[in-house]
Amino acid sequence: MKILIVGSFTETSKAMVARYFPQDWDIVIVPHGEEMLHHIADCQVLIPEHIKVDHSLLSKAKKLKLVQTGAGFDNVDINACTQLDIWAANAAGVNAQAVAEHVMALMLSYYKNIPFLDAFMKNKMNENQLSYTGSELAGKTIGIIGLGAVGKKVAAFCSAFGMNVLAYARRAVVPSNNSVKMTDFDHLIRTSDIVSVHIPLYQQTRQMINKAVFKKMKNTALFINTARGGIVNESDLTDALKNRDISGACLDVFESEPLPTDSELRNLSNVILTPHTAGMPDGLKFHKKRYDFFVSNIKRVANGSEPESKLNQL
Repeated sequence: MKILIVGSFTETSKAMVARYFPQDWDIVIVPHGEEMLHHIADCQVLIPEHIKVDHSLLSKAKKLKLVQTGAGFDNVDINACTQLDIWAANAAGVNAQAVAEHVMALMLSYYKNIPFLDAFMKNKMNENQLSYTGSELAGKTIGIIGLGAVGKKVAAFCSAFGMNVLAYARRAVVPSNNSVKMTDFDHLIRTSDIVSVHIPLYQQTRQMINKAVFKKMKNTALFINTARGGIVNESDLTDALKNRDISGACLDVFESEPLPTDSELRNLSNVILTPHTAGMPDGLKFHKKRYDFFVSNIKRVANGSEPESKLNQL
C-alpha cells in the first residue's frame, strides 16, 4: 500500500507522520512539483495539503483508490474523483475540538492582550508605564457563521464563558445547546461583538465576507477566521482593520498560504496571526486523531468497504 502525502513538512514532522502508519505501508511525503508527479502514478492513496486535486492530476494516478483530506476538501474536484472511480473522503469533525479550543485561545489572547503583555514583560519595560485596554468575554455576543461540528463546540465554550451566542447556517440546523439563538446573516453581522467563521469554502461562500460585510459590523467588533482564507476578501479585511471599521482580527487561515512575508496583516497591531495550525494540537503538523482516522479509513477502502465521511458515491 503506497500512501502519497503532499505538503510542506519539516524532517521531524515527516518522521512523526510516517511512523504512525503500519510499517508495511510505503509512506511518501513530498512537496508539490516534479517529485509529486513521479510518485502519483503508482500510489493507492493521496493525502493532499494545499494542492489542487483536479482531473488532470487524478488522471495520472492510475492506481489511486482514495483521496483522503482533513476537514476541508475545497481543493479536491469531487466530480473528477467520481468519474475516475476514486473514492473521496474527508475527516469531518475530527479536528473540531482542536479548532474550537484555538478559537477560544485567540479570543482570550485578543481581549486579555496576551501578545502585548508578553512582549512588554520580555522587553523589561517599566510596569509603572503600562497602559492598555482589556475586556471580559462574559456578556459579549458572538456570532457564529456555520454551526457544524466546530461551530457547535465554539458555541458550547462561549456559553460556558457567559457569552450570548448567535448562529447562522445556510441549511436548517437544530442547535445542540439551548443557549444558541439561530438568526439571519445580516442580523448576526450587525449585532455581534465577535464574528467567527466556521463554514466550508466552495463557490457560494468564496469571498462571502467582504467590504460590504465589514461595513455592517460594529467598529468595536473582533473578526475570527479559522475555516478557510478564501471565504474572506483579504484586501477588504486589511482595509477594514487599517481604517478601524472593525476593532481587530484573529486569523489562522489566509487566501494564499503560507501567508506572504510582505503581507500587511503581519504589521497590524490589531491582528493576531497563527500559521494554519488550529487543527493541529499536537504540534509539528501532527494530530493523532486525524491520523487515527486516516489509517482506519485507508484500511476500510483496502478491504473493499466504503470510506467513512465519504464525499462521493461509486
